[in-house]
Amino acid sequence: MADAETKASGAVSGWGIMGKRIEADRTPYRVVTEGGQGELVEKKSRFIATVKPVTTEEEALSFIEETKKKYWDARHNCSAFVIGGRAELTRCSDDGEPSGTAGRPMLEVLLGEGLRNAAVVVTRYFGGVLLGTGGLVRAYSGAVREALRSCRTGTMRFGTRLLIGTDYTGAGKIQYLMGQRGISAEKIDYSDRVSIQVLLRQEDLEVFRKEVTECTSGRAVMEELEQLFYIEPDK
Repeated sequence: MADAETKASGAVSGWGIMGKRIEADRTPYRVVTEGGQGELVEKKSRFIATVKPVTTEEEALSFIEETKKKYWDARHNCSAFVIGGRAELTRCSDDGEPSGTAGRPMLEVLLGEGLRNAAVVVTRYFGGVLLGTGGLVRAYSGAVREALRSCRTGTMRFGTRLLIGTDYTGAGKIQYLMGQRGISAEKIDYSDRVSIQVLLRQEDLEVFRKEVTECTSGRAVMEELEQLFYIEPDK
């Protein structure tokens, strides 16, 4: 079994709204939000790739073991995973295939797609025909790409939850502005005044606040509720 590993600390964990934990590195990165499966057949060998979002090494190893138990009768269950926004932890395994022909190509697909906090296992049912080094690399990496097509992904970002209070005239202007900028309201409350809650990318905050002030002639009241990591779904 070939095995490669790199470790460091500081992985961001979890799904969706990440709460108030503030990391030093706020660089956006892509994550898998919903796993998937893909399959290809190469010279009678069947390759089944299963992708799952993970946030810790323990979760990744547990997923790999579960998949191996599910496909206990397969010839190989090769694996790879990457944890952390800067890929602080990566690991791959060829599980009996020639060194460098399975796990490493699988890991390179994840890294090449810019994905973090993801694990993949490719299960091979041997078809009786040897594929050679190049054939194995193409098959294992191709199976991962097939699985990724069925996954949902997003971008982990750092942002601010903003609460805007305004009158009904101002609310209409703010909602028009939001539509122009592609910003959706998390929540809108109507009473004697209107409260609009939005989640903004940190880099967009100051410009948006300025535009809200301008379009309401300074009558809107804004409060920054919290700073947080969150996942913005890919379109």
